[in-house]
Amino acid sequence: MGMGGGTGGGGSSGGNLNCDINVTPMVDIMLVLLIIFMVITPLLQSGVSLVLPQGKDPVEDQNITKDTAIVLSIPSDGVYYLGRDLVRKENLIEKLTARMKSMKPGDPQAVYIRGGVNVQYGDVVDLINMIREAGFEQLGLVSEKKKSDDK
Repeated sequence: MGMGGGTGGGGSSGGNLNCDINVTPMVDIMLVLLIIFMVITPLLQSGVSLVLPQGKDPVEDQNITKDTAIVLSIPSDGVYYLGRDLVRKENLIEKLTARMKSMKPGDPQAVYIRGGVNVQYGDVVDLINMIREAGFEQLGLVSEKKKSDDK
């Protein structure tokens, strides 16, 4: 009765180890993370989604991305949003005034207007006139930078 060398005889020997990496759990985790990011990403978008007009060289204002910025969006004719809240045109100035009063002195005091490409020009002008009549003079019209391949 001698002791078995490496590959001989029955019994449980340590030579049957599998050295391959099992990637199935890693793929499962990556797929779950991908799904989570696909669900969360649209929720991170600030404001209302709409197609903005494009300009050649719009001036970038970093204040518009702040949480305290006042952004009025007009995705279609007659539909107004203050931030993410749907607002009727009759209540717009009242809510805008309340929002301005709740701001800190260091916050930007401008009102940013995001008008969709299909919104009539008259609706945007009426909104600007309403805001100015309420006493707010700092206005910003938001547009996207035209891509170089667009003509």
